[in-house]
Amino acid sequence: MNTKQLDQIRSGKGFIAALDQSGGSTPKALQQYGVQESSYSNDEEMFELVHEMRTRIIKSPAFDSRYIIGAILFENTMDRTIDEQFTADYLWEKKGIVPFLKVDKGLAELEDGVQLMKPIPDLNELLKRAGKRNIFGTKMRSVIKEANAAGIKKVVEQQFSIGKQVLDMGLVPIIEPEVDIYSEDKAASEKILKDEIFAQLSTLSQDEKVMLKLSIPTEDNFYSELMEQPQVIRIVALSGGYTQKEANDKLERNQGLIASFSRALSQGLNVNQTDDEFNAMLSKSIQNIYKASIT
Repeated sequence: MNTKQLDQIRSGKGFIAALDQSGGSTPKALQQYGVQESSYSNDEEMFELVHEMRTRIIKSPAFDSRYIIGAILFENTMDRTIDEQFTADYLWEKKGIVPFLKVDKGLAELEDGVQLMKPIPDLNELLKRAGKRNIFGTKMRSVIKEANAAGIKKVVEQQFSIGKQVLDMGLVPIIEPEVDIYSEDKAASEKILKDEIFAQLSTLSQDEKVMLKLSIPTEDNFYSELMEQPQVIRIVALSGGYTQKEANDKLERNQGLIASFSRALSQGLNVNQTDDEFNAMLSKSIQNIYKASIT
């Protein structure tokens, strides 16, 4: 493990940029950026366009390690290059930003009020490739829709089971059991979730370190006790469908919680903007998210 990267993630000021939209969410990300589905005719063309978008974000002078400590990539992005360097190497060597990789294969159907992750049959091979590509850690996402204790237990058990595989390969897992922000019993789900996370943390040694990526809690500072656990490097928050302003306002009220935003980060960016317009919009977003993350 790169100790300089670990120190940056553990104690650096700033937030983690989520640039990991995958096959299912890529069309929506491109549409938000002003690229319509008529602009591409197959997946390869689609992924080329989204890589151009991500490259423009990463190479922007606004995308700076003074404000952004890490970035999460999609597998396709990891395997592509920026200025003849693999993306993760460019992030760390040129930008000083720690690279992570999304490793899940999407969500299973809703059952017991939750969506588990689909199986990841090639996970060890993917983790080996990630290590060769100088990836620091991984991210995998599940979704909780209802305060169903049995379902939430399954989500957290699955997350930590895969997290242990990631740890065994020398990488740091970001555990992401997202609670749907539109859930009618979101606060109740969060209470069950926190208890289950504590139970799973107790199965780790103090040398086994994980990160948590959670929805911004209904009750301010609800996850403060988790931040104190020796196995938890950092807790980051997803925007979950909130507008950037909504997400920032909620984040500011939670001390120690930092952003790991995707849609809220790219809000307002457009393929037709000049570089000056694009960089100004991105800079404004980054500054606002950074401010909310250091409260």
